[in-house]
Amino acid sequence: MSDRYHAKDLISLASALFERAGLEADKARISAEILVEGDLLGHTTHGLALLPGYLDGATSGAMVGHGVPEVISQTAIVETWDGKRLPGPWLVQKAIETASPRAREFGMSAVSIRHSCHIGCLAAYLTQVERLGQMVIIASSDPSVASVAPFGGTQRIYTPNPLAAGWPSPGGAVMIDVSMSITTNGMTNRLRGEGKTFPHPWLLDGEGVPTNDPNAFFADPPGSLLPLGGTDSGHKGYALGLLLEALTSALSGFGRADAPTLWGAAVLVLIIDPARFGGSEAFLRETGWMENAVHTNKPAPGVERVRLPGERGLALKREGMERGVALHPSLPAMLKARAEAAGLVMPNPV
Repeated sequence: MSDRYHAKDLISLASALFERAGLEADKARISAEILVEGDLLGHTTHGLALLPGYLDGATSGAMVGHGVPEVISQTAIVETWDGKRLPGPWLVQKAIETASPRAREFGMSAVSIRHSCHIGCLAAYLTQVERLGQMVIIASSDPSVASVAPFGGTQRIYTPNPLAAGWPSPGGAVMIDVSMSITTNGMTNRLRGEGKTFPHPWLLDGEGVPTNDPNAFFADPPGSLLPLGGTDSGHKGYALGLLLEALTSALSGFGRADAPTLWGAAVLVLIIDPARFGGSEAFLRETGWMENAVHTNKPAPGVERVRLPGERGLALKREGMERGVALHPSLPAMLKARAEAAGLVMPNPV
C-alpha cells in the first residue's frame, strides 16, 4: 500500500471532483462517501479506483448529475425505479432510505432499480442498516457487460453479479460481499496493467482452457471469468449468477434482452426487519450463538483465528479511521492528476 490519507480529506476531494463534473451536491457527497468507504473496507478495486470512470461518465453525459428517479410501479412494500442514469451510490442510498422505514412497519421492503449507473462496493452500504437492527441484501448486475461464461461454455453472457448482505450480531455487524465469479473485471484489469497473473487458473481462454493469465480475457477470441467454484464446482456459481440476473435485471424490467450499451447496473435492495418475524431478541440470540461457535472453532493449521464474514473489513476500517486510509499504490497519482485538472489541491498524506 502507499501513503495513508484522512478519510474526510479523500471524501472532500472526491465530492469536489464530482461537483466539478456536474453532480448536485448531495449526489456528489454520497458518491464520494461510498467510494471512500470501499477503500476503508479493503475493497481497493471498488473504491476510489472507480473515480475516473464515474467522472468521465458524468462529463460525457453517461451519468446524469441532476434529478430524481422515476417510480415505475409502487405498492406499500415494493417499488421499481427507473434510475435515469443517476449516480449509482446515490440511488442505492435513497433506496435504503425508502425501504428501511417500510420494513420497520411491514417486516420487509424492497426497491428494484433499472438504468442505474455503477453502484460501487456493495459492502459500503451495509452497516448503516445493520445499526438499525435490520438485515439488508443488495444485488447488482450490469446488463451492458458480459464477462462470465455459463458452466461448460466458452462465451461470456453475464457479469460477476455481486451479492452483499449485512445483519446484526451481539458482537457487531456480519457482512458478506461476494461475486458469483471467482474474480472480478476490476481485478483482471489491474493485474493485466501490472503485468501479473492470478494465483490460480481463475479464467478461461477463448477456447475454454483454464488459465491464470489476465491477458486471455482481452484476447481474440476473448476469454471469460470462471463462475464461483471454478472448474470443479462452477455449476453452483453459475446457477447463483443466473439467480442474480433474475433478481436484478429481470425484476427491474430492463436487461440484456434490451441490448443496453452504457456501463451501469440493475439493482435490488431488500431490507428485512427481524422484529416483525421471530423478534429482535430471538434473532440476536441465534446470531450470537453462531458468532460464538465461529470464534471458538479450533483453527486449521496456519490459521490464527476463525472470523465471521466482514470482521477483517471492519478492522481495516477502524485502522483507516485512526491512522488514515491506505490507498492502493496506483491511486495517489491518479487523484493528484484529477485534482490538478479540476483546479483542486491534492490532500497531504497523514
